[in-house]
Amino acid sequence: MLDLEKYGVTMWEEDKILSFRQKLLAWYDENKRDLPWRRSKNPYHIWVSEIMLQQTRVDTVIPYYERFLDWFPTVESLANAPEERLLKAWEGLGYYSRVRNMQTAAQQIMSEFEGKFPSTYEGISSLKGIGPYTAGAISSIAFNLPQPAVDGNVMRVLARLFEVNHDIGNPSNRKLFQAMMEVLIDPDRPGDFNQALMDLGSDIEGPVNPRPEASPVKEFSAAYQHGTMDRYPIKAPKKKPIPIFLKALVVQNSQGQFLLEKNESEKLLAGFWHFPLIEVDEFSDQTQDLDLFSQVAEPILELGPSPQESFEQDYDLEVDWQDLRFEEVKHIFSHRKWHIQIIAGRVTETQEYADREVLWLSPEEFSNYPLAKPQQKIWQAYLKRSH
Repeated sequence: MLDLEKYGVTMWEEDKILSFRQKLLAWYDENKRDLPWRRSKNPYHIWVSEIMLQQTRVDTVIPYYERFLDWFPTVESLANAPEERLLKAWEGLGYYSRVRNMQTAAQQIMSEFEGKFPSTYEGISSLKGIGPYTAGAISSIAFNLPQPAVDGNVMRVLARLFEVNHDIGNPSNRKLFQAMMEVLIDPDRPGDFNQALMDLGSDIEGPVNPRPEASPVKEFSAAYQHGTMDRYPIKAPKKKPIPIFLKALVVQNSQGQFLLEKNESEKLLAGFWHFPLIEVDEFSDQTQDLDLFSQVAEPILELGPSPQESFEQDYDLEVDWQDLRFEEVKHIFSHRKWHIQIIAGRVTETQEYADREVLWLSPEEFSNYPLAKPQQKIWQAYLKRSH
């Protein structure tokens, strides 16, 4: 057991812990949101919801969750799902490695657990893509095991309750909050206890516009009592995402179809269909409209073929490039920010591509293929300007 005192945390006496549990759960019983996954104790359903809820708002998740269970109602159906159907079900949620890991985990359940969802914390933790938080959530909610589920919301609440002087963004400090939760968690209602703290940390004690005076447990909060709510939790600022500059080549043929290619790399957005993207060092005309001295500015030297020339070579096409300016598309991933400029073109003759997955698709057919969020944004920006 971790020595909490070494971290400057003095745990409460048993009576205070019991009182805290009672106040928190009474508030939860009165105020909990009616969410589809809270109507189920099926570990598969809870697993799907917990993975979807990572980095995504509750209101966004609900329709995705319902559709996912409609398409893949069992672990077995998920284990056997074709990749395109799987990615289509996740389209727009981002972090696509999550759904790939889910399929691998479903296959593990079929092969290692005879198709039955594991019912121990250790068994659940052994599944691909399931870390301590998700294992704790499934264990406590589906199987009533007293296992903590420690996410950012829970750490925020605990940091204020005990004035924890350790950065909640530092992964090595997670064990501290885990140890605190092992003492605090209600052994009779562990799932509700975990969800109550998550609800409290995402709303009343949220990262933006908290309302600490409305907290059902404010009398237990050292930060509230000492007027230090604004100091906790301690969290170092995030690093800025690295900018990546891309040209998106949106090319249409005489039948009104557009060229899309399947991303077959192992990297980001593998398996998704996309308009061809070519990375450039920067946008040469990025500040042109704003720079009063642009007429005397040094021109940026562009070495090698232009994105248009590269495209024509790579796809063996003659393209009539259009002189249209489109709104810049921006998309933030966790560590990088894409800046995308659209280049539009038309072709009269098309090619077949035997060596890679390239298709000419009409806009009506787009819904049959998984398109990641940046591609959806590119298409919306293209439609806005070209109509």
